[in-house]
Amino acid sequence: MMDWVPIAFVTFKVIVFGAGMFFAIKWHYERGKNGKEKQGTVARAGGKVAAVFVLSLLGLSLLTFGLSTMLGLDLTFP
Repeated sequence: MMDWVPIAFVTFKVIVFGAGMFFAIKWHYERGKNGKEKQGTVARAGGKVAAVFVLSLLGLSLLTFGLSTMLGLDLTFP
């Protein structure tokens, strides 16, 4: 019965973070379009933000996995 909870929460998290990143990059792009920044700079900044997000997500996942293994939780898939 509780098998759908992680799927729903992860899906919600991906949608929220994806929408947030989309609108942040769009805002920076439109601001740069007005002549305040170059387009290459905006794309580079968006790439850096995406890279930092992915690396922090990977680090948090590894930390969580290590902590749960240290606590003796069974993480095998059925």
